[in-house]
Amino acid sequence: MQSQPRQGGHPRRWPILGVLVFSLLVVVLDNTILNVALRTIADPGRGLGATQSELEWAINSYTLVFAGLLFTFGVIGDRLGRKRVLVAGMAVFGLASLVSAYAQSPEQLIAARALMGLGGAAIMPQTLSIITNVFDPTERARAIGIWSAAVGLAVAIGPITGGLLLNHFWWGSVFLINVPIVTLGLTGMLLLVPESRNPDPGRLDPLGVLLSIVGLVSLSYGIIEGGERGSWLEPVVLGPIAVGLAVIALFAWHEARTDHPAFDVRLFRDPRLSVAVGSIAFCFFATSGVFFFGSFYLQSVRGLSPLEAGAMMLPFAAGQLIFSPYSPTLVRRYGAKAVCTAGMLLVATAMVGYLLCDETSPLWVFGVVAFVQASGMAHVMPPATESVMSALPRERAGAGSALNNTARQVAVAMGVAVLGSLVASVYRGELSGLLARLPAGLPAQVRHAAGESIEGTLALAARLGPAGEGLIEPARSAFVHGMHVAVVASAIVAFTGAMLVLRWMPGRPAPAGRRPRPAPAEQRL
Repeated sequence: MQSQPRQGGHPRRWPILGVLVFSLLVVVLDNTILNVALRTIADPGRGLGATQSELEWAINSYTLVFAGLLFTFGVIGDRLGRKRVLVAGMAVFGLASLVSAYAQSPEQLIAARALMGLGGAAIMPQTLSIITNVFDPTERARAIGIWSAAVGLAVAIGPITGGLLLNHFWWGSVFLINVPIVTLGLTGMLLLVPESRNPDPGRLDPLGVLLSIVGLVSLSYGIIEGGERGSWLEPVVLGPIAVGLAVIALFAWHEARTDHPAFDVRLFRDPRLSVAVGSIAFCFFATSGVFFFGSFYLQSVRGLSPLEAGAMMLPFAAGQLIFSPYSPTLVRRYGAKAVCTAGMLLVATAMVGYLLCDETSPLWVFGVVAFVQASGMAHVMPPATESVMSALPRERAGAGSALNNTARQVAVAMGVAVLGSLVASVYRGELSGLLARLPAGLPAQVRHAAGESIEGTLALAARLGPAGEGLIEPARSAFVHGMHVAVVASAIVAFTGAMLVLRWMPGRPAPAGRRPRPAPAEQRL
């Protein structure tokens, strides 16, 4: 039976929000737990011996499938019932987590992560759609603020949870932890969450879904391959990038003309919505690289354990928890434009702040910069998300939720690919001369792997014994240089996003006393 929105919202709306937030935690928590486990998974002895490009694919196989199917699952939820799709997505996510935990090779992990992306794509849009339907518009901004704070909390508690698990168990435990969370979430959904659907749902768009995934995967492949090879002018790099861009252009053309788009590009005609989506994308592109290479900086360069590296993200958690709940209040007082612009400028400032982090800087500097970064993101996500959702009618909540989350996931995938490849290119260039002077009998494959990532170099140094000690400090210095180049690029992206928000996002709404009076009843007939 379909649950209809009622005046004042659903009577169990706050417990429902609690269940949805708990369910959302597992989707976001998984990626942040993975970040702190990357170094362990790269270790040939303790992990799977994954290369940097394989680690990037372990992240992007999830995010690209997630992003490519979000809009489709928003429509499926509108059609079949959001609760039903949410429950199915949680079940798939739990099963895929179990498979990931026992993967025997990087390739198996990448495939299992893609399956997790399928489950995550079914979960994420339903949570925001159900929130939109069970909350009255007067409370919706507050509920979305709590939803956004939960995302930030999961981003922050993931690393410390991953560190605790890795200190006591094998690397697969970072995925196995999802199973009990999924079980509890499913129980709460079945007991509390009402069913709802769109009375006039759209049709599915298989061609659009296929084009989006092919385009994004091809583009990501070319970018990651360029970073791995250290050369961007080879056909194996330029070819996939060109194909990816062409397919994405074809996808946009198709979506603008079909009457049942998988990703409705016509929604971007609303400037409030388009700028809000853009701010989300710019924000997450700029910050995604920090979560990817920050783990290597803290563990491989600074020598912290996984638990200590996870603890270094607690200031990020504090920033999210302190500021996210108050963001809607600031929006009501100063307007979405001012709050969003300030948030993006804080993110840009944080990216510049990471330039202060090197091989010998005090670790508290990293913590302070992470706190500033979290504070900025806390002032971007709630107003941007509310702008997206309020620009659409309730019956299109699934489309709005999918649009919001697609922007975030595509930005994360492209950010990891571009910024990760940028770090890899700088790193390989810095070490190429030193690696060329290694003993001639060293296999070319080993030499190539050593130049691809800091973990590869440190593994070679350990293999060479005393002869490899001269590689350690240059490797750390080269990684820090690559990280600094990436954060400068991130700062430019975040600042550009701030300027776009400042220029085009709607400003502060007119005071209530100055709003136009409604027309008399007889004039509205």
